Amino acid sequence: MTAPDETHERGAVGPGGESSGTLEVRAPGTVAAEPEPDSAVPAGSGDHGGPAVPAGEPPADGRKRRPLRTSLIVLTAIVVAAAAGLAASGVLGGGDDDTSRAPTGPSATAKVKRTTLTDSETVAGTIGYGEAATVQAVAPGGSAQGGAGGSGGSGILTWLPEAGATIERGENVYSVNQQKTPLLYGDIPFYRTMRSGDSGSDVKILEANLKALGYDGFTADSTYNAATAAAVEEWQDDLNREETGEVDPGDAVVADGARKVSKVTGSTGTSPSGPLLSWTATERVVTVDLEAQYEDLVEVGTKAEVTLPDGSTVQGTVTDVGAPSNVADDQSADAGAAGGEGDQEATLPVELKVKDQKGLGDYQAASVDVTLRSESRKNVLAVPVNALVARDGGGYALEVVKPSAPHGVEYVPVELGIFADSMVEVSGAGITEGTVVGVAK
Repeated sequence: MTAPDETHERGAVGPGGESSGTLEVRAPGTVAAEPEPDSAVPAGSGDHGGPAVPAGEPPADGRKRRPLRTSLIVLTAIVVAAAAGLAASGVLGGGDDDTSRAPTGPSATAKVKRTTLTDSETVAGTIGYGEAATVQAVAPGGSAQGGAGGSGGSGILTWLPEAGATIERGENVYSVNQQKTPLLYGDIPFYRTMRSGDSGSDVKILEANLKALGYDGFTADSTYNAATAAAVEEWQDDLNREETGEVDPGDAVVADGARKVSKVTGSTGTSPSGPLLSWTATERVVTVDLEAQYEDLVEVGTKAEVTLPDGSTVQGTVTDVGAPSNVADDQSADAGAAGGEGDQEATLPVELKVKDQKGLGDYQAASVDVTLRSESRKNVLAVPVNALVARDGGGYALEVVKPSAPHGVEYVPVELGIFADSMVEVSGAGITEGTVVGVAK
């Protein structure tokens, strides 16, 4: 029987696709020669090695490829299992019967499948109510009270909400001289006095809120006219305010939805100056400090799977991706001053909305796992990762079952695509759906 043309190793796939096999498969009866001192041959320079097969080319669109997942590429246990299986089948020779015959094929096999592979990355996240925002007291005319540039406002704070309270559209945020300052929904704050004849996006926000609160007799567009002024007067009367038909910046607080009060810093009986309270969204969100190397995995609209501490899962959608920043800059500076090296790894804040709030259970602040999909390939040929055989000289092959070939198998070089769920995308001459290949037991 003729010995195989190549030396193959079924071993570990190293980061970046390099092979680091630990088991050499030789023809039965072949004895490995003792290496001469100082006579090592450089890898890939022997006569056995076939042409190197690259471990996957970059996608055609030029997208960055990230390192292969450790969980998919460390195959030490597979190597040990392969050694045991091959020894049992007679490939390694030995035993009491010196006339052992060559095997007729691998002891374990799998079929090449046509499937969809989805590569992913799992990162740490936290359930919460998102970043808190501060509500500043606003004087008539629109300047914030207190703090930098603040001069303090007239009047006395007569009411503030309690921490934990939820405030919805039209409800009071705080009162000055027993005049309510309600919450309105919108994406920009009121920044000028609005009156008849004005137009703009702030007018549109005001009119949309008046309609939502049940006031009518006007058209909700972006033009402030006499009909709008009449509706405003009715609204002001309900708020116990002077009926002017005009709206000043301090007459309402604008936010993009209902709010949950997280902290109250103002005090009733004092002048309305500086920060009065902090609040968050009312729905729980998931936040992630994402390592910058995974920035290409997320954008607004990206879907993700969130795994809760009890093992249940909910779906999330990325709603905000912040700018990268260094983690613990202050600690880095302190470490540098002390002569050490600080943590300079860049991260970017990512926020995900979870539509199924009930699916989050009673968790108010908990650590979760967030699985981000990086790439999905449909209709590809794939095999178990432990079907890969490292080729002498570089690259990988599949041990294709072929009864007419020496030892019942033929080693076919393959190119690798993405790894996912212990499977790997492969392509090579003669590799089709249903092809039977050897796998390590």
